[in-house]
Amino acid sequence: MRAVTVRPGRRGSVEVRELPDPEPADGEMLVQGLALGMCGTDREIADAQYGDPPAGRDWMVLGHESLGRVRSAPPGSGFTEGDLVVGVVRRPDPIPCPACAHGEFDMCRNGRYTERGIKGIDGYGAQAWCVEPGYAVRLDPGLERVGVLMEPTTVVAKAWEQADRVGARAWYEPRRVLVTGAGPIGLLAALIGVQRGLEVHVLDRVADGPKPELVRHLGANYHTGDSARVVSALRPDVVIEATGAGQVVFDAMSGTAAYGIVVLTGVSPRGRTLTVDAGTINREIVLENDAVVGSVNANLRHYELAADVLAKADTSWLERMITRRVPVADALRAFSPEPDDIKAVIALDPSAE
Repeated sequence: MRAVTVRPGRRGSVEVRELPDPEPADGEMLVQGLALGMCGTDREIADAQYGDPPAGRDWMVLGHESLGRVRSAPPGSGFTEGDLVVGVVRRPDPIPCPACAHGEFDMCRNGRYTERGIKGIDGYGAQAWCVEPGYAVRLDPGLERVGVLMEPTTVVAKAWEQADRVGARAWYEPRRVLVTGAGPIGLLAALIGVQRGLEVHVLDRVADGPKPELVRHLGANYHTGDSARVVSALRPDVVIEATGAGQVVFDAMSGTAAYGIVVLTGVSPRGRTLTVDAGTINREIVLENDAVVGSVNANLRHYELAADVLAKADTSWLERMITRRVPVADALRAFSPEPDDIKAVIALDPSAE
């Protein structure tokens, strides 16, 4: 079979190689890989910024945004041949820490978790892969073309859950939400806001191309320009921040409505400095009972939430988010973003070549 592999820590080491077909261990499912979504995490691993291979070798199979079809499943697993599935990314700390012991492995306290295609375990970037039934989630069969969006949807499903839990500290009935960034995370965060019946606004730096059209088709409002101006004009109850851009982050923190909630999902690059009025930001957060929370990864509960989000979504809208489908033989092209690229997907199924 073909697989997309990388040597973490070595720039330019991504390659498509032939590997033996996997043999499922006792209790595992064998899955035919259909598609693999590419994101900034994969590109950063390819750029040698981080990543850890499985113990005992210097390479790993890349990829955490999976989609596959069950080829075989153990009796009593709840899965049958032909089921459309995605694999969960993170595995809990084996010791485990208190959070992992309670199933909240996305909140691991000691960092000894592992992640498929990122940290310590082979990923899903292969034409066949194995997974434990407890770390797989079934999708509606109608999502075969777009189910690869499941993993990024789990990230925003968790972000919305975090906002709800913070909001529960007091009366909580948000009306207006601002999503900063119209990449896959931002667009999917906006989708959830629309499904909740909220007034949704999306801020991005591009003025044309597919992003504004996708946002408007969703029934949300698209904005460009100065983030401070947009945030202060909207005074949103909730902000889902998906850019990681320092100025946008601080503008969001200082511009919400009273006891507003900002959920940070974008990761800022190191080494960039920014001058901010820290005193004013601190005063506003304290005096308005605002809250800022970081959110990353997902656990099994968020995968189930995300599956429900995708099942209720307009699949034609979801499919338009996937702006490139690259055959696995040409997988390296997916690591170079193209103009108007939103989501690049590697087609793993041999019939797609």
